[in-house]
Amino acid sequence: MARLVTIFGGSGFLGRYVAQRMARNGWRVRVAVRRPNQAMFVKPYGAVGQVEPVFCNIRDDASVQAATAGADAVVNCVGILAERGQNSFEALHQEGAARIARISTMEGVGQFVHMSAIGAASEASSKYCQSKALGEQAVLEHFPAAVIIRPSVIFGAEDQFFNKFAAMTKLGPVLPIVGGDTRFQPVFVDDIAKAVAAGVLGDAKPGIYELGGPEVKSLKALMAQMLDVIERRRFVLNLPFWAGVVVGGLFDILQYVSVGLISNTILTRDQVKSLRDDGVVSPAALRFEDLGIEPTAMETELPEYLWPNRPSGQYSAIKSSAKNLKA
Repeated sequence: MARLVTIFGGSGFLGRYVAQRMARNGWRVRVAVRRPNQAMFVKPYGAVGQVEPVFCNIRDDASVQAATAGADAVVNCVGILAERGQNSFEALHQEGAARIARISTMEGVGQFVHMSAIGAASEASSKYCQSKALGEQAVLEHFPAAVIIRPSVIFGAEDQFFNKFAAMTKLGPVLPIVGGDTRFQPVFVDDIAKAVAAGVLGDAKPGIYELGGPEVKSLKALMAQMLDVIERRRFVLNLPFWAGVVVGGLFDILQYVSVGLISNTILTRDQVKSLRDDGVVSPAALRFEDLGIEPTAMETELPEYLWPNRPSGQYSAIKSSAKNLKA
């Protein structure tokens, strides 16, 4: 019988790419999510019955054990960018990661891959990065041979980075950002999925890998590249960090007073803290080269999924071509 991998958070942005890669490798894939009925789109990633969404709440031992039972490998892709209700950084990034690693060891799982983030450090200024570091420590405590992956900003068709800013350009002539001078090393989502697959297949030695793309650019430079792709002219306004704290605080308060009915998906105070630090690969870290993977350049992928944000959408290329026609 084909080997089985359980992917916690397997219907999310990264998780779905990991699920597809493991299905192509002939593995049975168990996608552990909170709402299986909303994850049915993963089933066609493989043959009939090869990829199955199952219910799991990583805050509950019994639920995690049921999702892990019989698995040869486990991948933890669960992560949030902002806290909401019981889904706090501590509950998911730290306690949830510890629970999955502990139960994976109990169940005799052979390979464990854990998704973290560049900037994870117990002394970090943001709760997000602190919780990622504590999650790593918990994973290694329960599963010392784990492969831990710290990606920089991940881009791809369903990303919450370029898509988010591209959508903002439709609101007016000004594109406000915070931390315009902060540097990032954007990495293509499927390249991260390749790295995860290497960990599951045993082709990656245990340890912490920091993964970034071939280019390091400031946030302001990334916005300029995005604007060029979507063929829009906008004034990129780099707000000072104190202004970002004020704006993020107002959105945080709005979420709080609405009792969670309104989610702050725009900017939080904790995200402003994260934006103070560069998101680039450390010189001494394990990286793509150690996995034999060549990272994909942004210029090859951004036009493939950002085109709907162009003024003419799918007709943009046709209109540009028509301008070159001679009367």
